[in-house]
Amino acid sequence: MSRYLDPKTDIVFKKIFGEHPHLLRSFLNAVLPLPDDGLIDHLEYLLPEQTPAIPPLKHTIVDVKCTDSQGRIFIVEMQLEWTDSFMQRMLFGASQAYVKQLDKGEKYELLNPVYGLGIIGAVFDKESEDWYHHYKLVNVEKTHREIKGLQIVFLELPKFKPSTKDDKKLRILWLRFLAEINEKTKQIDPVLLAVPEINEALHLTEESGYSKTELEAYDKYWDSVSIEKTLLSGRYAEGHAAASLQIAKNLLAEGMDIAKISQITGLSIEQIRAI
Repeated sequence: MSRYLDPKTDIVFKKIFGEHPHLLRSFLNAVLPLPDDGLIDHLEYLLPEQTPAIPPLKHTIVDVKCTDSQGRIFIVEMQLEWTDSFMQRMLFGASQAYVKQLDKGEKYELLNPVYGLGIIGAVFDKESEDWYHHYKLVNVEKTHREIKGLQIVFLELPKFKPSTKDDKKLRILWLRFLAEINEKTKQIDPVLLAVPEINEALHLTEESGYSKTELEAYDKYWDSVSIEKTLLSGRYAEGHAAASLQIAKNLLAEGMDIAKISQITGLSIEQIRAI
């Protein structure tokens, strides 16, 4: 029985989508808001010197950048853990890709659209059950009017529900592939195996196809993810504690009872008295 690796990790994601343009083409056509008459028919990866300069962030970010036969640019990023800066990073990268298409003196009419796709292995919008978030420049009062050229899509995999009726079948299947396949996978749904591109991607997740060095890098990646989770959790705790102390100071200045302040902030009476 084959053992599968998680396609959301850097080494596997890039082996599938960074080395096989036909698989990336199938995936992007399925998940991006492209018109039926504007689907991608051919993809080429951007050379390192052509890629937009995006400041490096965490180890949990994986990216693939490419262009199609129409000149459109696609930036795909996979991030297991959400950080508040990820949305700005995507906007920065997509904007860089847009403005750096032209050399000095060239006409703006030569600019091609840029699509940014952020696939997130965590929940960032806790106020909505929506898992598909499509952003573009629109008129605030007349939203059907838009400035074309830049669009960004974020997908929250933990909130993804395969039963969505309005979605394309292939979109559902590709996202099931990303959301469901990992080291615990024992059996593959025949529905996934029936799609040639997804079937090929599944073979590319099989552990037997990776060298010892690649498997060591895979394990190291998960170690990095664990460390980052710990750091993010620690930063949140530090920020929460600092905010609670500030609130306690303000309430003390207002003359509120210490026991009541303790109840509101979660701080102990001893911590409040020490302020």
